[in-house]
Amino acid sequence: MSVHDFPGRSHLIETIDTAVSLGEDTAVVQALRSDLCRMMRERSVELPACVLEPVQGHYARREIYISPEYGYGVIAMTWGPGQGTPIHDHDGLWCVEGVWHGQLEITQYDLTEHNGERYRFTEVGSLIAGTGSAGSLIPPHEYHTIRNASDSEAAVSLHIYQRAMTCCGIFNDIGDGWHMHSSKQLQLDHAA
Repeated sequence: MSVHDFPGRSHLIETIDTAVSLGEDTAVVQALRSDLCRMMRERSVELPACVLEPVQGHYARREIYISPEYGYGVIAMTWGPGQGTPIHDHDGLWCVEGVWHGQLEITQYDLTEHNGERYRFTEVGSLIAGTGSAGSLIPPHEYHTIRNASDSEAAVSLHIYQRAMTCCGIFNDIGDGWHMHSSKQLQLDHAA
């Protein structure tokens, strides 16, 4: 079974197409969150086994689908024990994220100050998202971190982006509550 051929793939794509055709961002992400939770609960989509395999040194990003009609992208992310992200944005794109396997710690931030490439954030909430849960981001509320909450098991999440997300802004802590912005080109990992 390849990353592009798995049980329920057609159902997943048809469901996303229906939600995305709603057009308005809030309606789209609400429908996608609900649909993802339902599909995970009913087990109507079975992601390929290769997405359960973490990559040493960084979380894995494996492309599942890019819609030729609507332009959205679907990425499976595999998080090895303790792997995570710095504070980052989604390059102005909405996103819906579903936890397919394991648990992810998600911390959201609000931008409170900006001076050139220096940014200051306020943490607004943190949660442990377990298997079968889904969340969403709509800019300007797009700043967050994600980390595998387990120190022994991999976690897998499915991310649906408004368009193929090829870069994002990351914000590295430079002290005194400030973070330095840099642009990161996002890479895809090959399925085993």
